[in-house]
Amino acid sequence: MKRRVAPPRIGIYQDFRAVLDVQEADPDRLLRAAKDAGVRVVASSRTEMREGVLFLSDAGEGSTLPQFPEAPAANRPAPDSSRERRRVESQFKRYPDEVYAVAGGAVLTARGDGHLAVALRNTSHHILARELTDSGIHESLAEGHVYLAHDWLCDPTGFSFIAQNALGAFEIGDTAPILGETRLEAILPVPAKIKLLRNGAVIATANDSKIAFDAKEEGDYRLAAWLNVAGEDRPWIFSNPIRIRNVFRLEPPPRALAPNVEVHSGITYTEGPPGDAVKHKLDLYLPKDKTNFPVMIFLHGGSWRWGDRGQYPALGNRFAKAGIGVVIPSYRLMPEHPHPAQIEDVAAAFAWVYRNIAQHGGDVKRIYVVGHSAGAHLASLLALDNDYLKRYDIPPEAIRGVAAMSGLYDLSPLPVFQPVNGRRDGSPLHYVHSQAPAFLITFCQWDYPGLPKQARDFEAALRKAFVAAKLIYIAGQSHMSEVLNIWKDDDPLALAILDFVQ
Repeated sequence: MKRRVAPPRIGIYQDFRAVLDVQEADPDRLLRAAKDAGVRVVASSRTEMREGVLFLSDAGEGSTLPQFPEAPAANRPAPDSSRERRRVESQFKRYPDEVYAVAGGAVLTARGDGHLAVALRNTSHHILARELTDSGIHESLAEGHVYLAHDWLCDPTGFSFIAQNALGAFEIGDTAPILGETRLEAILPVPAKIKLLRNGAVIATANDSKIAFDAKEEGDYRLAAWLNVAGEDRPWIFSNPIRIRNVFRLEPPPRALAPNVEVHSGITYTEGPPGDAVKHKLDLYLPKDKTNFPVMIFLHGGSWRWGDRGQYPALGNRFAKAGIGVVIPSYRLMPEHPHPAQIEDVAAAFAWVYRNIAQHGGDVKRIYVVGHSAGAHLASLLALDNDYLKRYDIPPEAIRGVAAMSGLYDLSPLPVFQPVNGRRDGSPLHYVHSQAPAFLITFCQWDYPGLPKQARDFEAALRKAFVAAKLIYIAGQSHMSEVLNIWKDDDPLALAILDFVQ
């Protein structure tokens, strides 16, 4: 415990300790023991929430729960003589967890709440779920977001096992597509003997608090960890698999524009050196059949280093055919152009829209800024740090609202965004104020690590400042697919943005 380091989970899930095989009929006694043992989900005869503990009547039914593989240390026989049983049980008061781990229910009778609490905290199924609700826990159980741990050895909270590639991050129980490099990474709160298994065979080991492995083959990848107790290795953690499959399929967006959409491309929004001219242009996607329509400025992602307006005609078409004028600018990229070049270009593009969009039928009083990933950061910074629009004599209220998809809002760990040589800090979180426009903030199921937490923290900061902010979770999408699929008529993210703007 002195060495234990448990960073907060940075994905979409919380870690809920669960005991799904308890045999206790008295609900009050079970509640007391569960609270004493720190258990949040307990099998019960009926489903109800009591004092922060969720009782489930059908816990684990129809679910594939991890079981420890055969290990001699995990299967030590209980004492078989009455004298030995009495000797072991006499030590229970001093060493309750150790005695229970050695003897278990074969020796100990649950004569009081203390015995039951020890039983509950001995071995747990840890359920990774977004919320402690009947539906949330059942969904995670059905999808296999579960790992098993002998909690008496050490609290495993803080353990994470993910697969990450260009699409996003995938957790225990997920199916991750092979796409370029797919990297498996695990972090444990204390150093342990770690084994990474593929289809049951060990493929990598480590004596550490972390392990990483590049998965190049399909298979079911599990993680197992042992701790050494009194010179003996005992199993500690065993996870459900992350399934690596060659399943990536992306439906290509239509090339044709809707009949009611017209495009004006390659419009220069600001002057600069000739070498930057291609990034100082924007494209317009406009509804032919409407006037005085709302306007959406879309800022692309790409870690501030990649991307261009030319990649998003399907997005422009999707919203223009719904009656929204869409402006998609390019902007200068890092590392050739460090911060604040990107936000300065975004401000210049906004200034062009503010002064010219009425000539194209847009309503200058209804301009929304929308961005994905790095673009979400830029959209949020433009709306919160008023200095950038002030240079163009544009009032802050010119931005009617911001839709920020899977963005970064606290960039303090990134040196390139620090205030150096007079440059301003680039974290939107540091500029939250009560006069900010309304925000729609989204994150998705297989987002990049850290982005769900960034979204939750940003929304909380806006609400604390009394800013109208709405946080939306997009299920079944990765960091990349959420924007690549936005052209579809039934896409939930597109519908959320339409509702926000209209």
